[in-house]
Amino acid sequence: MPTPARVLRRAAALFACAATLTACGLWPGTDSGGKPEVERNTLRIGVMPVVDVAPLKLATNEKLFEKAGLSVQLVTLSSEAEGIKQLDTTLDVTWAGHVNLFRAVADGTQLQLQGEAYQAGANTMALVTLDSDYDSPARFASPRIAVNSESDVGALTTKAVLDTAGVEKQRINLKVMPFEQMVDAMKAGQVDAAWMTEPFITKAQKDVGARIVTDTAIGPTKDFPMSGYASSKKFADANPRTLALFRQVLRDAQQLATNDKLSVQDALTGYVDVDQQTAALVSVGTFPLSLNQIRLQRVADMMDAEEVLESRLDVQALLPPGTTN
Repeated sequence: MPTPARVLRRAAALFACAATLTACGLWPGTDSGGKPEVERNTLRIGVMPVVDVAPLKLATNEKLFEKAGLSVQLVTLSSEAEGIKQLDTTLDVTWAGHVNLFRAVADGTQLQLQGEAYQAGANTMALVTLDSDYDSPARFASPRIAVNSESDVGALTTKAVLDTAGVEKQRINLKVMPFEQMVDAMKAGQVDAAWMTEPFITKAQKDVGARIVTDTAIGPTKDFPMSGYASSKKFADANPRTLALFRQVLRDAQQLATNDKLSVQDALTGYVDVDQQTAALVSVGTFPLSLNQIRLQRVADMMDAEEVLESRLDVQALLPPGTTN
């Protein structure tokens, strides 16, 4: 049960959120005091059980979308690729890592970015180990690292951080597996360490005494943009006011989460497989308030440098018209 202090903090955050919605500006396509004139008032949004989408969960819990005149249905996905594939069929907007979104664009999928979801903070993504000998990033010349994908943000940031520490990239052995299998792989000696995000980091520390070899949001990957929301270009062209309203509510939800990170940790127990004690220990990163071309270009440029993309991707072309930051 939330403590009185938490209740007061939430009330203050919600008041600030409401003030943001009403002060100095109007909803897209509205007259003063009116509801927005949107092309449609329903949105189906694909999400996954990750920390990144906590503000969206808070927005639905606190009925921020409903108050703005939008009916939002959150659809739980089994993979980011599934969400991207379902745009224009069963989904209108989907959450996904920027790396996967940019790969889809490079493969010919026409997308428009609708918001940034999450930016890495201290120990929100890290190399975790059970091996007492693995006491520094450069300890092993040819480390075996578990990652959830060979071409996603885990592989990119692992290579960048280990390379900075002096480990040759070509000697890093990546082993692909789901996060849920990584602890068992370390126990069995199949890998030396695993790249994890929260809450898997905290669960591994709490359940099996794992420790962090290195934060992978440091140096070249400090404050790294992790994930965001996107629609198809076709849907965006047909529903610009609806998506502008979505971005406005998302911004206020991100601000709410930023103002009260305890609410984020509390929300995790409702959609992530963690108990209250574990959720309270989870490291939380940053929830960006707007799309920032310079920040997002970092991801595309790293993908280009690591040859994940065949050519450089111009992120500005993926932003809604008039979006500058």
